[in-house]
Amino acid sequence: MKLSIINGPNLNLLGSREPDIYGRNTFEDVLKNLKKEFPNVEFDYFQSNIEGELINFLHNTDKTSDGIILNAGAYTHTSVALGDAVKGIGTPVVEVHISNIFSREDFRHVSYISPYCMGSVIGFGIDSYRLAVTAFLLKK
Repeated sequence: MKLSIINGPNLNLLGSREPDIYGRNTFEDVLKNLKKEFPNVEFDYFQSNIEGELINFLHNTDKTSDGIILNAGAYTHTSVALGDAVKGIGTPVVEVHISNIFSREDFRHVSYISPYCMGSVIGFGIDSYRLAVTAFLLKK
């Protein structure tokens, strides 16, 4: 199985940005642990702070991965275009959020991505990525 992990804006700062919300692990640490825990899964990873680059990566990943794990960060709550990109591809997507977006500011309670995803994993910290991988493995 091949899974693509796509992280949006500010997630390049994991480990240093608001560690009380996002933890102290960098995403490189997270990816290393995922590869160790799921040796039969091939992972590729992309992060960008630029909306159009995320959309292009989604388009280019369509049909080359068995699934996509997408943490769109703040674009979740603002980007109709990103939602349209998820809707427009054939590869299943699991939406991931490290924090519980429903226990935060009201504007974070809206997701333009969720309606087009296979499911969402929200609020389990860095383990949200592991749970998303598990969801794909259970579906295969």
